Amino acid sequence: MASSSSYKLMCSIPGHEMDIRGITAAVFPEGALVSVSRDRTGRVWVPNSGPDKGFTEMHCMSGHSNFVSCVCTVAPSEAYPRGLIATGGNDNNICVFTLDQPQPLFTLEGHKNTVCSLSSGRFGTLLSGSWDTTAKVWLSEKCIMTLQGHTAAVWAVVILSEQGLMLSGSADKTIKLWKAGRCEKTFTGHEDCVRGLAVISSTEFFSCSNDASIRRWLVTGECVQVYYSHTNYIYSLAVFPNSQDFVSTGEDRTVRIWRKGECSQTIRLPAQSVWCCCILPNGDIAVGASDGIIRVFTEAEDRMASAQDLQAFEDELSKATIDPKTGDLGDINMEDLPGREHLNEPGNRDGQTRLIKDGQKVEAYQWSVSDDRWMKIGDVVGGSNQQTSKSVMYEGKEYDYVFSIDVNEGGPSMKLPYNMSEDPWLTAHNFLQKNDLSPLFLDQVANFIIENTKGHVVGPAQPAVGDPFTGSGRYIPGSGPVPDAHGGVADPFTGGGAYSSAALRQMTTNIYFPKTDGVTFEQANTSQIITKLRELNGGAPTEHKLSEEFLESLEQLLLSVCGLNSSEPPPTIQQINLLWKASHWPEDIVFPVLDIMRLAVRHPQVNQSLCGEAEGVQLCNHLLNLMRPEGRPANQMLALRILCNCFSGRHGRALLMAQREMVLSRSAELSTVCNKNIHIALATLVLNYAGCLHSQPDLEAKAQCLSVASRALETVKDKEAVFRLLVALGTTVASDQTAQDLARSLGVSSQISKYSSVSDPSKVGDCCQLVLKELQ
Repeated sequence: MASSSSYKLMCSIPGHEMDIRGITAAVFPEGALVSVSRDRTGRVWVPNSGPDKGFTEMHCMSGHSNFVSCVCTVAPSEAYPRGLIATGGNDNNICVFTLDQPQPLFTLEGHKNTVCSLSSGRFGTLLSGSWDTTAKVWLSEKCIMTLQGHTAAVWAVVILSEQGLMLSGSADKTIKLWKAGRCEKTFTGHEDCVRGLAVISSTEFFSCSNDASIRRWLVTGECVQVYYSHTNYIYSLAVFPNSQDFVSTGEDRTVRIWRKGECSQTIRLPAQSVWCCCILPNGDIAVGASDGIIRVFTEAEDRMASAQDLQAFEDELSKATIDPKTGDLGDINMEDLPGREHLNEPGNRDGQTRLIKDGQKVEAYQWSVSDDRWMKIGDVVGGSNQQTSKSVMYEGKEYDYVFSIDVNEGGPSMKLPYNMSEDPWLTAHNFLQKNDLSPLFLDQVANFIIENTKGHVVGPAQPAVGDPFTGSGRYIPGSGPVPDAHGGVADPFTGGGAYSSAALRQMTTNIYFPKTDGVTFEQANTSQIITKLRELNGGAPTEHKLSEEFLESLEQLLLSVCGLNSSEPPPTIQQINLLWKASHWPEDIVFPVLDIMRLAVRHPQVNQSLCGEAEGVQLCNHLLNLMRPEGRPANQMLALRILCNCFSGRHGRALLMAQREMVLSRSAELSTVCNKNIHIALATLVLNYAGCLHSQPDLEAKAQCLSVASRALETVKDKEAVFRLLVALGTTVASDQTAQDLARSLGVSSQISKYSSVSDPSKVGDCCQLVLKELQ
């Protein structure tokens, strides 16, 4: 690779609908590449012939039921002379494809969580890494070995040599060297999740990490060099054929090219996350990013894009919006910025960043050595000196006000965005928490907001904020209390209980999580349930028809557990046994019986009888059978609701905690069913598990909760379901550093950030922002 040359854009390849999470050079056809995406597809791209410098899609692969996370190619063999393509996904599976058909040749099942890394070796050996904390070795369509030892997600795996040496990099910050299924050595040094590995030779390798560093290691254990240049997470590495120079990509929106141990070129992209990269046989670099576009860069002048296309790429880059807090700009001081004249001075290294003021705007520029000039790379949000203005943009959102707050005399001012529709006390609390300031300043900041917005009505007024689950009102300072039966004010979460306004201001203002009391499905129209039960019984096959005595017994049970008839005695064992028997009605007519069971399991006696040790396993198995992906949606929904309501009693909680792995695994499969009520019930079940696990140190269980919630958020659209999943995430990570680290390693922050600006309903955006604060 010529050290004097620079890489420039060759082409941009649109086609994927979501983030591109993996990319690799294809074995066949010559010059082709393979990409995989969150849009659940893999695609093979072949270079165009003639003057067109782009690529054309040759083949699209489907087969995963959720997003695709990684890809590798398997070398040609006698059976498959064109080689194979292996993809790993969020459905916990590995799909293996030929180029002859869009569906998998076969599927490898065995991981219990997302497969996020793949590497292939000789003789068809495949190595996979997963969020389930393991790596697995596959051969001849079977798992022949499971590598156990990491304590967090295995983000990266590579087969190091033909001698069977394998490497795994994990969110536990370590790298492990494996031989014959045994851990030979553990490499420590990274300060955060290890996200990528790349082989230099059979005795050396590179690693990259969320700690923004790249390390070069000897297999004997020594770290021989550490490389710094990135300003945020580094996601992927690719090594040039000379085994010295390499490419890296990361969350700072850049592709960086390293020559002779130094970062020689920085290419910035108009996308936040540059997830993956590979080096093509001709030396070109292909990268995949969060905007769903593949970009190919070349140092060969005859393959570079036209001047018009290069300018269009630069123009797109200049329109980007940069948030300094993401780390895109490094540790640059935002105070006392110079004007445009500062751009007359040349930079001293490629990729150097410089901020300048242009009126009330702050712009970011990057020095290009090859072009000998400063290139605009975006506008910096939050850089305005305005204190108050209508519709002020800050961190990508519009606010009625952006105040500069001087909490400590002589210290730097801090930006405080505020909308008139917000609670000033909640805003003040969040501001203090975000900036790590003492809660003693709460009154001072809140009163500052109130004083400086007095008499102004800019945003739409909200007379009250509802309890996130019940809709009950809660007190907002300045709007008058919502009285309870004792003349106090409503509890901010349940709508009950009394607080003085002073106590309300002093208590925590996170009204959403941790949510440790179970959420149940209480509403019922008993007359409709009974009418439907009798109607279906009338048309039931003779062998399933219930006697009048049987029906009356179910009706008495329903009235008893719903408390509608105070003269009704508590449920009897006979009634409970009849309910259990009736729940095995044919699946096309059983739903009213399931609805009775949903209400009944809230009753202590029914909860104890149906959820006891022996009976409980039978109940779980029966409900999980009704929840089969090919089952009836009404039964799936009601089975989920029954499980949720089981949490209302100690026997039910004990049962479901014992059966957690199986219950959550089956429930997660229903996230792909397009049904709002199923999604809400699924989200509630995950939330109830999160609540039970909140004070427990069971990281494996919390990991499953995080994984199921994360997986569900990929497909769930209903805002109530999204809200309950966000509360589940918040409850799981609240006050638990290890769970927070695990959530970060799973990429939860980037996944949920899109909900932070949701305002209808406001509880979705509010809760999302609070979860993101926990993960900062």
